[in-house]
Amino acid sequence: MSRDTGVPATRVTRMSTASEMPYVEGVHLQRTDENVREIAALAGLLGEPAGLGGLLADLKYRVRRARVLPRLLGRAVREAWRWDDYDERDEQWYPQGISTSADASDTEDVDGRRVLVTTWYSTGRDGTKRGSRVTFVDLDSGTYRHVLLVSPVLDEDGRLVLRPMNIHAGGIVWAGPYLHVAATSRGFVTARVDDIMRVPGDDDHPDRLGVEGSAVHSFGHRYVLPVRFTHQAFTDEGHEKLRYSFMSLDRHSDPPALVAGEYALRAGATTRLARYPLDPMTWQLSTGDDGFSRPLALDDGGVRQMQGAVMAAGRFHVSVSHGPWMPGSVYAGRPGSMRRRRWALPMGPEDLSYWPSTDRIWSLTEHPRRRWIVAMDRAWFD
Repeated sequence: MSRDTGVPATRVTRMSTASEMPYVEGVHLQRTDENVREIAALAGLLGEPAGLGGLLADLKYRVRRARVLPRLLGRAVREAWRWDDYDERDEQWYPQGISTSADASDTEDVDGRRVLVTTWYSTGRDGTKRGSRVTFVDLDSGTYRHVLLVSPVLDEDGRLVLRPMNIHAGGIVWAGPYLHVAATSRGFVTARVDDIMRVPGDDDHPDRLGVEGSAVHSFGHRYVLPVRFTHQAFTDEGHEKLRYSFMSLDRHSDPPALVAGEYALRAGATTRLARYPLDPMTWQLSTGDDGFSRPLALDDGGVRQMQGAVMAAGRFHVSVSHGPWMPGSVYAGRPGSMRRRRWALPMGPEDLSYWPSTDRIWSLTEHPRRRWIVAMDRAWFD
């Protein structure tokens, strides 16, 4: 049975659009057409979407508070949670990205609830690659549920086909009604929380995805979320393609910005950090007259093995993993001159997200039996 930066850019060339705002040349994103017909076809099978409200009313599994031990969970950690026993041990799914209702809303809540959203990717260790999923966690009730990300496609005969969203999902940004999920060299994909749909029936088909007649299989997940469109990554001639390994939201900059960065293991690989402007009315990327979205800043002064990066108190904060047994580090400062703080996080830290009213930075860890959701005091890095 399955389970359900106001930081100046360095070494870049700038250009201007009709808006006279300076953008950075070298890399850009272009949004694909919206999957309107495909999502409508899926709703025709599953019924009207449950949306986020329907999902939050049907959370099933429980997180539990973990005792904060600085030597184990990190010197900066002030709050910690653990998944239930199944998800704590599961080797088929690995948690990666994190965002919160503080990113999604000015009030920092959803219908009065403090909510986290995380991403997981499927390892395929049992022979079945299940793509990626998102998980909504209600911190006030201590409950959560997984939602499978799917790519709906209409074949040449007009029949609906469901495909797994095969991305690493190393980061996520919850901006307004949208979830932007990192897709590495592809750019990132975008879904809308109003499109969350409930799959009827039992959940005893963990190895099956697709449509059979009027039945929908979803790798055992009770809820699915179809991707609306992709922001495809492109490179200008003479430049190296940006890898969208992780993402975060700088909600309070002007304009608000989506921050993306690159994981790099080998020496010599780029460790860039990009800031893309967002339209605060739509929470979509701003685009130029050419239909492209270009970054306001692109800094090449990141850190090797970055797993997440977020702007807080005017500075970057970057998480670095040292493997499954050593505690993680956080670097804070401007690109190229970040100060390292050792033993700040548990082993295996991933993405980061900032909660302004509490001045805390949230993260999560990935390794089985050492999985936590943690909140750190931002001031500890001053």
